[in-house]
Amino acid sequence: MSDALDASLRLVRAQVALVKRFDASLGGLHGVSLADFTMLLRLGQAPGGRMRRVDLAEALGLTASGVTRGLAPLERIGLVTRETDARDGRVAYAALTATGRERLTDMLATAEQIADEIFAAPPWAKEDIGRLSALLTLLGGTGLPGHPSPGP
Repeated sequence: MSDALDASLRLVRAQVALVKRFDASLGGLHGVSLADFTMLLRLGQAPGGRMRRVDLAEALGLTASGVTRGLAPLERIGLVTRETDARDGRVAYAALTATGRERLTDMLATAEQIADEIFAAPPWAKEDIGRLSALLTLLGGTGLPGHPSPGP
């Protein structure tokens, strides 16, 4: 097995483990998945707490239909609402509700706690986390909006 394939498979397995850990905590405490949280987080960091659905799809690396499927349960529980553009009814926005903003604050605290636990010292040094972030960026990974991209 090549080193590249081995590294790829390790990365996939690590991603699965991280998703499970975030899903368990976010689901247990807030009733949302990691995918829901990332969608809400993107909306929360957008100007006015809203984004065109196509822009949200692009930011998350999803299809437009994937975003629609992901937003539906969040709309049903009152965290997100659908808005149309006053000038062009064909343009649809996803917007956080007041409840969505409040709940997102709590979810963000939970996600920060999970991340701090995952990257606790030892074995993780701050430099290791920065290096890992830079390497993931080389693979096309993106972080939080407005967060500086790590150096090489």
